[in-house]
Amino acid sequence: MIRLSAKDNAALSAMTHEEPLIAKITVNPNLPNGLRSQSVLIIHEPAAIPDGFGLVLLAFDGEIANAPVNTVRLSNDIRYLKENDVIKFYPAGCKINVLYRKEANVNTFLLTERCNSFCIMCSQPPRDIDDSYLVDDILEALPLIHPETPEIGFSGGETTLIGNDSFTRLIQAAKNHLPNTSLHILSNGRNFNNLDLAIKVSRVQHQDLMIGIPLYADYSQLHDFIVQADGAFDETIRGILNLKRCQVPVEIRVVIHQENYHRLPRLAEFITRNLLFVDHVALMGLEMIGFAKSNQQALWIDPYDYRHELQDAVETMAKAGMKVSIYNTPFCVVPEAIRCHAVKSISDWKNDYLDECSKCSAKQQCGGFFSWNLSKPSLHIQPL
Repeated sequence: MIRLSAKDNAALSAMTHEEPLIAKITVNPNLPNGLRSQSVLIIHEPAAIPDGFGLVLLAFDGEIANAPVNTVRLSNDIRYLKENDVIKFYPAGCKINVLYRKEANVNTFLLTERCNSFCIMCSQPPRDIDDSYLVDDILEALPLIHPETPEIGFSGGETTLIGNDSFTRLIQAAKNHLPNTSLHILSNGRNFNNLDLAIKVSRVQHQDLMIGIPLYADYSQLHDFIVQADGAFDETIRGILNLKRCQVPVEIRVVIHQENYHRLPRLAEFITRNLLFVDHVALMGLEMIGFAKSNQQALWIDPYDYRHELQDAVETMAKAGMKVSIYNTPFCVVPEAIRCHAVKSISDWKNDYLDECSKCSAKQQCGGFFSWNLSKPSLHIQPL
């Protein structure tokens, strides 16, 4: 959420009575009158502003004579907005929430901040609040998303806590409005312990759906400790089984840290023996934000220090014919034998590199770092 400067926006006091606006950005000032009220015009240089637009954004320094009352000036850190991006504008407070960026490598919608787990390294610590309005926002935004978008995501909190009907309604809306776009949903999998929910998701028959479910250990005590929920391991396994029973694609996601890195080889054996039918396994470096930052001393481990366990796990699953990827891990600390599994997975808005990375011949292949991980990078970063 970006709060615009009230000092620069004369429209603030005049617009506080209006409802929030969800709309797609256009650079076309000649848009037909019938489409203007539901559109946001962005202007990058002084020009005459036609009437009728729901909002006009000024993305430059300078003045415009006779600007409409619904004209606001963008702060420098949000002038990246372009045509076909989708925003939610709050006249009360003059705030903008960027819902979708056409040029972003990842577009993920937050369904809820509520969760029935309390993971010790959660990057989005749960809050028990009423955020049901988010479902309506997403339903309004989906028809505005560019049809050539390769993938969108639904995340949380625990996404299924919005209720079975709302959950399947969102999947159906994504299918209807974006028939050529894949949908990746994050869930802890526990509510799919209820077979009825898995059946409802299956019946939508989304053309390209994947549900990413975390499994942090090969035995219940460790997994339940990491997610801080008794019985979570059993519910998660049954949830995975129910989804695959209903032919819903499933990805297993493993965040690696001090508490579970030593079990990676055992977890890989567990997966190949019991969950060989899942569609993808992602082994993920730790994101140092949220609870992970609070628990840094207990959780942080240099990815170089678990390189042998990582290689063992990757090779075990790859030899079993499974699709396996390494996320959130700098290329140079991944053992050479398994670098073919390393993926650029970090969203562009939170992706960064160290100064020494500029000399690396593999920078274009490397996923780099989370911006907030730069203060705690591996001690073994070196240009290749």
